Amino acid sequence: MLVVAAVLTVMPFVWMLLGSVKPDAEIRADPGGWLPHAITLENYRQWFGALGIGTFLRNSLIVAAVTVLGNLLFCSMVGYALAKLSFPGRRVLFVLVMVVLMVPGVVTFVPLFVVVARLHLVDTYAGLILPFLTSPTGVFLMRQYMRSIPDEMIEAARIDGAGELRIFARVVLPLCGPPLATLGILQFLASWNNFLWPLVVAQSRDRYTLPVALSLYSTGEQATDYGLLLAGSVLVIAPIVALFVALQRWFVQGVATAGLK
Repeated sequence: MLVVAAVLTVMPFVWMLLGSVKPDAEIRADPGGWLPHAITLENYRQWFGALGIGTFLRNSLIVAAVTVLGNLLFCSMVGYALAKLSFPGRRVLFVLVMVVLMVPGVVTFVPLFVVVARLHLVDTYAGLILPFLTSPTGVFLMRQYMRSIPDEMIEAARIDGAGELRIFARVVLPLCGPPLATLGILQFLASWNNFLWPLVVAQSRDRYTLPVALSLYSTGEQATDYGLLLAGSVLVIAPIVALFVALQRWFVQGVATAGLK
């Protein structure tokens, strides 16, 4: 059953990869076909040539990298405070995090754009990045994992004279490899595939990310260029697949461990 499920999951991606090396006319003539009759790299040449995919790739990498680093830092800090520090209102704050976790992003989309517009951050990297520097999912994941760290280790560090920042950086974070890898993959995936927010905030070609460029430049005045669309989809998905393959062991371990706490 797992083999069948895996084959059914992989089939659309194989069709996409094979379609990316077909001429658009061949795709239209036989949409369900698999093997290309005439292999061509023209679709990729257009992306790397006239369409200038390098600009869109740079923007996506900058936004995704800063967003991931921000989440790794801030979510782990908040998770540590909620898991290991005792202060008034800690449970209330955690309940608020859980409430925010259940709120759909579309509900806050318009108010968030109004805030970004009033701060004059439209069509800037800051406008693309700042609203997503932390996430309730990341806070929940890090808090759940950090609860499993023995309190005795933290108390021993305090007795030795270490401050909270040093304990966090030198004792807690080195033990959080699996949840950090999991959070990094989830946030990279969310940022890399984010379409609606960059479409609204990025109002010039110099700030378009890959998903926005893919939707705008693969559609002409009359019809969609499916060969160009499939080639762009391959270029968008390739970094995600590479990242997951490199970190899959920590990803699975982090999700499984967090779910047990």
